[in-house]
Amino acid sequence: MKTDQKRFKNSDAILDEISSEKTINIAYLILVHRLPNQFKRLFEAIYEKDNHYLIHIDKKAEKELGTEVESYLKDFENVYILKSENVIWGGYSMVQAELDGINFLLNIDAHWDYFINLSGQDYPLKSQKIIREFLTLNKGKNYIKVANQKTIRPETMNRIENYFDEVDDKISPLTYEREFMKDVTPYIGGQWMMLSRDCCSFICTSSEVKKFENYYKNTLIADESFFQTVLMNTKFAGQIVNDDKRAIIWIPDGDIKLRPKTFTADDLGFLTAGSNLFARKFDDSVDNQIIDLIKVNYDVPLSKVNFE
Repeated sequence: MKTDQKRFKNSDAILDEISSEKTINIAYLILVHRLPNQFKRLFEAIYEKDNHYLIHIDKKAEKELGTEVESYLKDFENVYILKSENVIWGGYSMVQAELDGINFLLNIDAHWDYFINLSGQDYPLKSQKIIREFLTLNKGKNYIKVANQKTIRPETMNRIENYFDEVDDKISPLTYEREFMKDVTPYIGGQWMMLSRDCCSFICTSSEVKKFENYYKNTLIADESFFQTVLMNTKFAGQIVNDDKRAIIWIPDGDIKLRPKTFTADDLGFLTAGSNLFARKFDDSVDNQIIDLIKVNYDVPLSKVNFE
């Protein structure tokens, strides 16, 4: 990938450009499996009637959670519930839920320009006005972490060079080695992304993508590499920015090498620095003040926007 040269514009110049552009609309996919009140805080922070919101409630979640969330959402416009699937950590079922969500949003009678995926424990660092203005100025760019898996993160190659399967709500311990896809360079990044509608349409309609679906169905933690590998190894011509605009602190967690830290007030400096638009993860039972502290800068405009 080429290294992008960055220029900066001041706030007045940015506002002038926004005024000449039609502000984009966003289609959100929110994956929920616990903490309904946390989800409600997120939803209230990102809801605008011009946007569209698709909610996936994990089939493993308690029935009461689904009932509470659906009841809460019933009076909001442009909100949809995706058929619940059993999403297994580390399994392709996570990718399938994302693909199902993107397909659903593409096929409804609705105008939207960008797809953003979130978990129910995420929270925005900026207002919808600022996020929509940012995407309007950068319309057509696709934000997703991407790196050459073999050279940058070789320790993860076992995820794709072995055969894995989902059995009884978990990854089967029975695996075997296999050759990776011929003439394909594997890429890796993270699960989170902000993709243009054109990018979403390519992923869901291009005949090139099917072979990647067939192979990655039996890989480990495919949600961190499937979309990257597809976009970097096909005829997709859109611009990819190696940045998912998420503030996340990764920490060790037993057998799972890394997990996202649950933010507390001690992390305020990290969360308010830089140009991230969202953060994860949050849990009011751990710290119920950090979200309120974030809101101090919620409506402060981004002073600088990168242009490639």
